[in-house]
This record gives sequence, C-alpha cells and structure tokens, in this order.
Amino acid sequence: MSGDVEVGEQEVERRLMTRALALAERGRGGTSPNPMVGAVIVRDAVVLGEGWHHRAGRPHAEIEALIGAGDVRGATMFVTLEPCCHQGRTGPCTKALIAAGIGRVVVAALDPNPLVAGKGVAELRAAGVEVETGVNEADARALNRVFDKWIVTRMPWLTLKLALSLDGRIAARVGTTTAVTGAAAGRRVHAMRAAADAVMVGATTASVDAPRLTVRELEEVPNPEFLPPWRIVVDSQLRTPGDAPAFGSAAPGAIVATALPESDARAQALAARGVRVITAPGADGRVDLGAFLRHIGAGPTPITSVLCEGGGVLAASLLRARLVDELVVIIAPKLFGAGGVAAVGPLQAPLGGFMLDVIERFGDDVALSYRKVE
Repeated sequence: MSGDVEVGEQEVERRLMTRALALAERGRGGTSPNPMVGAVIVRDAVVLGEGWHHRAGRPHAEIEALIGAGDVRGATMFVTLEPCCHQGRTGPCTKALIAAGIGRVVVAALDPNPLVAGKGVAELRAAGVEVETGVNEADARALNRVFDKWIVTRMPWLTLKLALSLDGRIAARVGTTTAVTGAAAGRRVHAMRAAADAVMVGATTASVDAPRLTVRELEEVPNPEFLPPWRIVVDSQLRTPGDAPAFGSAAPGAIVATALPESDARAQALAARGVRVITAPGADGRVDLGAFLRHIGAGPTPITSVLCEGGGVLAASLLRARLVDELVVIIAPKLFGAGGVAAVGPLQAPLGGFMLDVIERFGDDVALSYRKVE
C-alpha cells in the first residue's frame, strides 16, 4: 500500500513539474541571454502561485510565483531550473525563497551557470529548506539546450534550416527565387525566427532572394514580449547591395560578417547605414565562421542562438566546420530536376553525426528535426 502511495506522489510531482515547464515555455523568444524558467507553488494540493520568466531584466519565475501567492510558509515550490544565488540584474532567488518561508523546493535541473552550478541548492539546504532535484530533468534540459550550450561555451546554438524538394533542391534554377514549401511550413519558419536571437543567410541568398529576415505571418507568438531577431548576412567580400532588405531599419538591426577590414570603403558604407560590420577573416578570403560565432556570443549583449536559412554554400561551410547543433529539413512534394540548386554545397567527405529528434507535418510538407550527436 505504501508503495502505491509513493508512486502516486511521484506522478503528482511530475505533473506539477510538467505544468512548470509549460509556464517556462511561454518565455521563448524573450528571455535571452537568460534561460526559460517556470515555477509553481503548492500547499496541500492547492496551487498558491505560478510564474514564469518573461524577459531578461524582469523578475525571475520564482519571484513571479511568489507575487500574489500570499502566505507560502511551509509550501513547496516546483521550479524548472535551480534558483539563482548571485546578484545580477535582479536579486538572488534563493534569498527570496528563504525569506518567504518556502519549506521545500523541487528542482528539475541544476543550473550549468558557473555562478550557480549547485550553489543555489546548497544555500537553500543550509537554510533548512528541503530540496529535491532531477524531476523531469530531461525535459528541462531539452527546453534550455540553447542556454546550456551558451553559458558554458559562449558560443550560440546554431540551427540550420533547409527547405528542399524531394530531389534535394532549394531552387528550380541558379539565380532564381523559388517557393519551395507551403504556407503552413512558412509559418513554422517564422515561429523559429521568433525564438532565435538572430537569423542568418549568405550573400547570394541576401541578394537573389532578398529576404527581410523579420518575423511575420504569425497569428500569435508564445511570448508577447519576444525580441525580434538580429539579421545577419555572411558576405566575405561584401557583394550584397547596401539596400538589400536584410539591411533594413527594422529593430534590433543588421550585422554583416566579412573577411574584409573595417577600413574597406564597402564596410564603411554599410556602417554608415547602421549595419554592424564584424570582420572575421579566414582562409581563402572567406569568413572564419567559428570566430564570427564566438564574437557574437561574447560581450555585454550576446547572441545565444542563430537560425541559418541558407543558402547551399553557407550550409556546407557550417557543416564542414561542425558548427551546426540542430538541422531542420523541410521537404516539399516537388521535383526540380537536374537544373535545380543543391541544398548543400560540396562537403568533400561524409560528416554524419545527427540523430532524428522530431517529425512534424505542415500540410503536404514534412519537417524533420535532427540534433547533433556529441
């Protein structure tokens, strides 16, 4: 009988943590460079308060849950990530929980941030708060895979999206723009843009397809406070016209990655238009993509996630450099034939290293999401 009771309690805890994870998901697209976090406060099976982190600089999920919850002395908090114990733009959550009299904290995952990394749990326990960890941990890790990578490596999580025909083409002919996938898949891509810190294309895509790289076509976004993505053009020799839509005035702005020095007249002309020019020279006059990603991942306003939308040359370069963390392939039921443009340029050697994670259907199109195998 006691075993059945224990199993029942474990299931209740998993469900409450699932609720906290659903709350955390609402912050997608707005919390960078912070993680997405959700929290639920419960006493005697009654929910006293809930909260989620809306945006960097705003109160953390734990504080949001405490606000309006009333007397929480002896109550249990379910939180998707270890409470912070350091002073950042907001105060340490551990001290707020201790002061409020929370009796027990159930944590899904420990925080990989070196400033926390188990110290938050230790502080709570030292104050007499009971702490349990590891409930729904895999789901919590998956939710914050972007943050987990960036906080340790200071490199952004890079998702490569390819929209292609059944015969592996991204356009019907070289130098033309081709609508490959349907409207439903297009909305899915705009949702991916809304969740990313930056959207990136190569010089040919920026010039031929002339994408705006902004978030549109969404009836609603999970987080009304989402931050529009930066627009990045990788253009080693600055061939993209200065009036390309990607270099438009939409916030937060545009970035060009180039192998040319900032003193180059073309670089200065783009800078005068408000484009942020980042020089990262590599071999053969091309951009060193690894150095560029490290640059934008560092600094006071870091970019923690990048969605790359093409084209084939840039895709091949990222894959060869093993910089792709996630590969999303959207396949349309079309055949472009031998004259079509290959989705990925020459790779010279097999790469492998990806595992199928999610399969989704959007009308007649199918999206396959793969994760890099470490």
